[in-house]
Amino acid sequence: MNLTAGVLATVLSAAAALGQSVYPSGAVAADHVVASRAGARMLREGGNAVDAAVAASFALSVTRPYSCGIGGGGFMVVHLVDDPRHPGSGPVRAAFNYRETAPAWVGPDTFVAHPDPIAPARGGKSVCVPGTVAGLLAAHERFGLLSRGAVLAPAIEAAEAGFAVDDHYMTSVREDVLPFFERHADARERFAFVWSRFLREGRVEKGDLVRLPEQGGALRLIARDGAAAFYAGPVGDAIVRAANADGARLTMDDLSRFAAVRAEPIASHYRGLTVLGMPPPSSGGVAVAQALEMLERRPELLTAAHNSAAYAHMVGEALKHAFADRARWMGDPAFVEVPVAALLDEGYMDALAARFDGARTLASEAYGSSPAGEDAPEDSGTAHVSAVDRWGNAVACTETVNLIFGSFVTAEPFGFVLNDTMDDFTARPGAPNEFGLVQSRRNAIEPGKRALSSMSPTIVLDGEGRVRVVAGAAGGPRIISSTLQATLNVLRFDMPAGQALSAPRFHHQWKPDVLWLERALGDSPLAEGLRALGHDVRPRGPIGNVQIIRRAEDGWDAAADPRKGGLPDGH
Repeated sequence: MNLTAGVLATVLSAAAALGQSVYPSGAVAADHVVASRAGARMLREGGNAVDAAVAASFALSVTRPYSCGIGGGGFMVVHLVDDPRHPGSGPVRAAFNYRETAPAWVGPDTFVAHPDPIAPARGGKSVCVPGTVAGLLAAHERFGLLSRGAVLAPAIEAAEAGFAVDDHYMTSVREDVLPFFERHADARERFAFVWSRFLREGRVEKGDLVRLPEQGGALRLIARDGAAAFYAGPVGDAIVRAANADGARLTMDDLSRFAAVRAEPIASHYRGLTVLGMPPPSSGGVAVAQALEMLERRPELLTAAHNSAAYAHMVGEALKHAFADRARWMGDPAFVEVPVAALLDEGYMDALAARFDGARTLASEAYGSSPAGEDAPEDSGTAHVSAVDRWGNAVACTETVNLIFGSFVTAEPFGFVLNDTMDDFTARPGAPNEFGLVQSRRNAIEPGKRALSSMSPTIVLDGEGRVRVVAGAAGGPRIISSTLQATLNVLRFDMPAGQALSAPRFHHQWKPDVLWLERALGDSPLAEGLRALGHDVRPRGPIGNVQIIRRAEDGWDAAADPRKGGLPDGH
């Protein structure tokens, strides 16, 4: 989304109040209002935050088909004040990993000499085994209060009734999708469903009604039969046939082997608060935790004005250290050792924070424990849901199909796009992926492996264990920096939710050694101040799309990021 500085500033200012509301008994913030309403409906019907997040996520599969969906995967962090299956047992924390897995037919060298340069990123060969359905249902079956049919009902209704194309949909299509179809002569026939239904043969306009009754049919089968309806039977068969018709060798065995993985969230600390994040293969949980831990050790952060050069420099330095470690150490812990405890060790955090120089930025090799030359990987077609209920339970849930509209391959006749998560692996060692980033060999393709991701679902608890903030974002590697800044806007500057999201952002990911500023900041004194500190400062469009809920005196203060146009809802 490429907005001018003036337009972006106007959008953020106008939307700051519009995209924010306070709800006494629970709230849902998603990047499409239909999804927020789906989650709030679950709260009104007696459901908890898990019911709300699952309903909102299934609704996003319909209303944000270019960002996420049942053909993709994701991560979920859960905090419950009590276990609904075992009342009285006390607080529960859980992390559900349903990131897509590489099928059996691929390996580290599959794409090294492949004649088609886009094979890992678009088309059937880019498809990994989808995880969203397994993950959402695993969380719901373990912790939800309502029936499976109830949480899927809003998504089914949205698929059959349709939704209107909005600004973000339109901009994403014009800037990221139509150019591809113009460059590749065979794309219109090869990806016919996307071309005809989602793009209206290149003539899609804001306000157009998009109906997906085919996906409604798949959702009805899932509501009736659970995950088995997706990973077997006609839906599973459609996934395999669609990918293989475009060159893959996916099998029903690949689908049947998929399982969501439950783990413990990463728990770190910031100024007396507990920060819950997603463990690897999410890199976001460790990166956000590292950044907050380092910043807590820098007294300058407590005196620096918001978005001043001193503040942006400190946060940028923390991000550079976190991204450098991400490049060297992150991967799927089922395949490679990821030293999470060492990366968050107090002594190590002390050492990294001590390297900060308030007067200048440093050479790339001075960051993290990574040797020079290794860069960080990355997802873009992504969406996030934050949910809190009347009991104080919370869910942060981030999901993706990777690039916009994923692989462009559609599982017909069920009308949902399949992911292109293969590009999030190290498909070609030493060569950049679709995000221009070079990836570590620890993230090499292996059957059954889950690709590294920047998705950063985050829950912050106060000293009494009560939810303070629920946040997460879309936006590839910018997920980490935007989640961090929105959370700091609440915790450090006590901003209301809408203001915390509408404030302009910046981004650094260690390599390339560039500090990006949203265009609203590009001509400000901040840019000159950062250049004086040695930063290579450049303007760019929106940095991340965050959905956030914060505890307020009169309820739950929720906001959806104006950069993507969602709205919160609640009970």
